[in-house]
Amino acid sequence: MDDARRLACLRIVLVVVGLIALFGLYPLMLLWPSGWAWEHGHEGLSEYALMIVGIYATLGVFLLIASRDPLRHLSLIWFTVWSSVVHGAIMAVQSFGGEGRHLGHLAADVPALFIVAAALAIFTPRGSTLR
Repeated sequence: MDDARRLACLRIVLVVVGLIALFGLYPLMLLWPSGWAWEHGHEGLSEYALMIVGIYATLGVFLLIASRDPLRHLSLIWFTVWSSVVHGAIMAVQSFGGEGRHLGHLAADVPALFIVAAALAIFTPRGSTLR
């Protein structure tokens, strides 16, 4: 794949991930809580879940900004890659706790984080391709 095609694909991935982070996480937590929300409050999502929604919505805005000129935002893109790997790995381990209540995360947010990390890593230019 040539650099121009790779960069075009990266822009698409940044837009898709940014929009999902901005608009998709909250509905996913409401519609499939066993796969997307770790805790529930008495009247819906817990304060913890809402904090996660806020953090990811903020990341979504910045990923959308990065999609305009990805080469100027490589540190944000690589932060998203590595934080997604770390977050997904921690959640994968934690999914086995709680007497089986969290196993649904192994079919939802855990693989989603690894897919996001892989897609961004595959399409992000590095090394000699930046020169």
